[in-house]
Amino acid sequence: MKNAIKLLLAFALLFSSNIYAQSDDPVIEGIVKEANENSQLERLAHELLDVVGPRLVGTPQMEHASKWAIEQYAKWGIEARQEKYGTWRGWERGITHIDMVSPRVQSLDGTQLAWNPSTGSKGVTAEAITLPNFADEAAFKAWLPSVKGKLVLISMNQPTGRPDYNWEEFATEESFQKMKDGRDAMTREWRANIRRTGYNTRTIIAALEDAGAAGLVSCNWSRGFGVNKVFSARTKKIPTVDMELEDYTMVYRMAEYGDKPVLNIVAESKDLGEVPTFNTIGEIKGSEKPNEYIILSAHFDSWDGGQGATDNGTGTLVMLEAMRILKKIYPNPKRTIIVGHWGSEEQGLNGSRAFVEDHPEIVKNVQALFNQDNGTGRVVNISGSGFLHAYDYLGRWLNAVPRSITNHIETSFPGTPSSGGTDHAAFLAAGAPAFNLSALNWSYWNYTWHTNRDTYDKIVFDDVRNNAILTAILAYKASEDPERVSNEKMVMPINPGNGERREWPAQRSPNRKGGM
Repeated sequence: MKNAIKLLLAFALLFSSNIYAQSDDPVIEGIVKEANENSQLERLAHELLDVVGPRLVGTPQMEHASKWAIEQYAKWGIEARQEKYGTWRGWERGITHIDMVSPRVQSLDGTQLAWNPSTGSKGVTAEAITLPNFADEAAFKAWLPSVKGKLVLISMNQPTGRPDYNWEEFATEESFQKMKDGRDAMTREWRANIRRTGYNTRTIIAALEDAGAAGLVSCNWSRGFGVNKVFSARTKKIPTVDMELEDYTMVYRMAEYGDKPVLNIVAESKDLGEVPTFNTIGEIKGSEKPNEYIILSAHFDSWDGGQGATDNGTGTLVMLEAMRILKKIYPNPKRTIIVGHWGSEEQGLNGSRAFVEDHPEIVKNVQALFNQDNGTGRVVNISGSGFLHAYDYLGRWLNAVPRSITNHIETSFPGTPSSGGTDHAAFLAAGAPAFNLSALNWSYWNYTWHTNRDTYDKIVFDDVRNNAILTAILAYKASEDPERVSNEKMVMPINPGNGERREWPAQRSPNRKGGM
């Protein structure tokens, strides 16, 4: 018994000494204290998401967001600037109204898709019709003239507006399976019917527009209550709107039953010509090794069905708050700390790829890059990104982070390099040690990723605050590390599909003139 007590005391002493060791650094203590007692996250989120709003590339809101961020950094004593790297189609969203005016009156929920031309204030009024079943391409061509002056419903009529988890909770197994089987059959037939027209889901849009359709109505349901994915339009002259499932399926049923629903669509957007596209860069100059760099990374742009709150407002907030805290608590870093708020990530990592291409002198001297993108949750996974010795230095830095944060984090070393998906991949391709701080998803993929529900109220500020602490401490430890980290790459594994060794992701050039 005495030996057991001694062992417990020894463990307790070891544990307490570890806690003490982690909190015995005044800079780390200051970072944690500032983040918890003087957080600016709620204010920053309000100003960025409620006031500026979503940040689609090429819109005035993206320009507004950049100027706002530069002003924030100036207040904190941090130098910041815009770096232009190309141009994009300029566009500004206006008011969207979708109303059913016959056989009864009801306002419907939906929005115009991005970069779609304006209908003007009077809008377009027309009957909504569905795509019939086609025997072959000839049947489609024979039917096509009938779309003239009509609004065409171009998405499948979903058999249920309840997400699968709701069915799984309440339905019998037989009923749930019957629904899934029926939906799968409908989906296969819908796709086959499109193929029989001689087009696919993208190319048929131009055929309908050229045939004189008054507009197109889609429903890109995201498999959750009240949630749709909202992307860009493919029509050049006529309106394309995405309508929420509840209203879309009602209109679809009415069209199928012969009720001849008539809709009025008003979508008052503005085409703004060719406008600059850019990154927003902040910098705290290094005092001892100014030509070595820590980069804090998050894309600034978003889709605009919602506010762009969790994609990637939260990643942006983490980096803003981490920079604010670092400037206050650690104003003279050994290495230069850069924050990159990248433009046009959603169209192919264009901002980060442009920075990599335009600044090889920085990229070759990156000590570490920390990227955050995927939603509001606390960071739960960090990979070594394929760097052979990442465990050595990431392990050291993470050991300084409070256990209340690292207890939730799983690491994988050396991990594998990402070829895309988010901005650290642009730096990885150039050989820079770049790491993604991957977050718990909080129903991200169905409910907030690129949807109409990606809004301020979905933010979990406790998790975002933890992520800001984590990021600031990692940046501090990477800056202070006496060693320049190794960027030696792992030997890539064999591809089982062809028996050949996989290659490290290749560096790619950005699209510097997009959306035209």
